[in-house]
Amino acid sequence: MGVSTSSPDKGIALVTVDFPPVNALPVQGWYDLADVVTAAGRDPGTRCVVLTAAGRGFNAGVDIKEMQRDPGHDALVGANRGCYAAFSAVYECEVPVVAAVRGFCLGGGIGLVGNADAIVASEDATFGLPELDRGALGAATHLSRLVPQHLMRALYYTSRTATAAELHAHGSVWRVVPGGELHDAALELAREIAAKDGYLLRLAKAAINGIDPVDVRRSYRFEQGFTFEANLSGVADRVRNTFGEEKQS
Repeated sequence: MGVSTSSPDKGIALVTVDFPPVNALPVQGWYDLADVVTAAGRDPGTRCVVLTAAGRGFNAGVDIKEMQRDPGHDALVGANRGCYAAFSAVYECEVPVVAAVRGFCLGGGIGLVGNADAIVASEDATFGLPELDRGALGAATHLSRLVPQHLMRALYYTSRTATAAELHAHGSVWRVVPGGELHDAALELAREIAAKDGYLLRLAKAAINGIDPVDVRRSYRFEQGFTFEANLSGVADRVRNTFGEEKQS
């Protein structure tokens, strides 16, 4: 359990997230992910990072139960800072990051793939922000990098999800493949990227980030302020505490 790194091919770092049962990451998990992705990109032998996950789905966001156990705001502040660190690590990774997504990609998962350089997804992959159903806000910054503005708003307000095929139609998913082919498809793209000159790839990543029309770090940090306001007002707890009830009904 945790975050691990392997090297399936020359120049490729495979970062695997494994937090059973649904990859809802605790505070420390987000920080660990940030550290691993940063270290992989900093390694001079790495030319491409592939971000994937074990278990039932790619990512279910933050560990809500960890927040419910905390009588104060330490877990909330920790999750905010941890997510910010992990999302930034993917965005600022010195080499391109390919996200390999299967199953559900929710909440914080959107922050990760929205900041990745390319996405390969399985046919059963779904993407969404159930934040309003969980007493939270955030990651609209990253969802807006995956779908057009008005669709992002509709998905955000309704907590609905979009399929991998729908995101492929919008151009944000590179390929959609059967689940059993996801690993190979992600590595195929990573190998094509890693075949380029390593130094030039790093310059390319920095250059592309430099012309990004939206400062994703500032934009996401702005959103997080409203998440904290929702918690201080009490509405977040009121909504979040219905999470377990919904699961049982």
